[in-house]
Amino acid sequence: MAVGLVISAPASGVGKTTLTLALARAWRHRGLNVQCFKSGPDYIDPAFHAAATGRASVNVDSWAMDRGTIAHLVSRGADADVVLAEGSMGLFDGVAARGVCGTGATADIAEMLGWPVLLVIDPSGQAQTAAAIAAGLRDYRAGVRLAGVVLNRVASPRHEDLVRRALNDAGIAVFGALPRHAEISLPKRHLGLVQAEEQAEIGKLIDEAARFVAEHVDLDAVLRSAAGWSPRPAADGLNVVPPGQRIALARDAAFSFVYPHMLEAWRAAGAEIVPFSPLADETPDASADVCWLPGGYPELHAGRIAANARFREGLRAFAETRPVHGECGGYMVLGAALTDADGIRHEMTDLLGLETSFAKRRMHLGYRLATLAAPMPGHRAGARLRGHEFHYSTILAQPDTPLAVVHDATGAIIAETGSLRGHVSGTFFHLIAEDR
Repeated sequence: MAVGLVISAPASGVGKTTLTLALARAWRHRGLNVQCFKSGPDYIDPAFHAAATGRASVNVDSWAMDRGTIAHLVSRGADADVVLAEGSMGLFDGVAARGVCGTGATADIAEMLGWPVLLVIDPSGQAQTAAAIAAGLRDYRAGVRLAGVVLNRVASPRHEDLVRRALNDAGIAVFGALPRHAEISLPKRHLGLVQAEEQAEIGKLIDEAARFVAEHVDLDAVLRSAAGWSPRPAADGLNVVPPGQRIALARDAAFSFVYPHMLEAWRAAGAEIVPFSPLADETPDASADVCWLPGGYPELHAGRIAANARFREGLRAFAETRPVHGECGGYMVLGAALTDADGIRHEMTDLLGLETSFAKRRMHLGYRLATLAAPMPGHRAGARLRGHEFHYSTILAQPDTPLAVVHDATGAIIAETGSLRGHVSGTFFHLIAEDR
């Protein structure tokens, strides 16, 4: 039987990912099989989880997924010894309006699975107040159980003692306290952590994090605090129809934001995925029946994409007879032009009229519910698609036929409708699931 634990915090940036990776690697060093999940719409952290555990990690999301889908996804942990679900933002942070089975909060997943929460608390600039925050989180929602706390970035032994005493008085277990340690800091950029595949030394960094955490945290006590868990067999799998039988998938440093559960669902449905690299000036496989361009960082590689004539011409030729779809960064590359952060305009593939600019950054962030006005690969007209949008570009032009009516999580209609022209479509949101 596996044991399950949710790793969360009062806010973002406190150290959830680092602690998750360290615990996973430390327990793996002890010979345990560790399975990780990510709560919420994050396409970067699962790759770090996989690097730490040697097992693929997927997202679970209470706003976009139903309980059957979540049960199906977490059942992959049935053969593990330890299952860790890393939260997003703060423990109870979600959207105002309930989605399929929750608000997208990490607490939804903890309550649904019956796993206790290990809180990461950064007491910088405070002492006893950290205990008040932890006690408030413990008592906020009856169905969510607190396992205990790991303190991160404590300033001194005296600081640690003050916080520990207050937590003990509140009846909250403290499993360990981590001093500041720059050697295990994960590098960041504007959309989050620098991706795992871009960091040549990621294995060494995770090993150092595991060593450091094992030195300062009672790993046995943390393990004892986890809940015994035997997943129930899911009634059915994911409600996913692949966009084609043979899918040409753009996959490199500019096109890497794709949810692992989507790729697995495509393969489980019998589709074959054929990767190609636009940055290497490659073209979609000639035998593919659909091409998919996921999001990523095209703004960091815009000049190179614009100069890769073979890729651009090959994609245009492909689109004359077969569907092409782009998400977020992929959508931008399907457009007419992309202006980078320095104000330099780069011609893209011109398969759509979309023009975007990073010269004046504007954050677009949040869940999206789209009702398709026309079919797109894998989905019929009228389908309701749930996804998440996160980018810093400004839309200069979006002249093509709107692909969908798109609402945010409050129900308000937004301007990012996606586009459709011939066989080519694109959306700013990353697809998570279709409503059943």
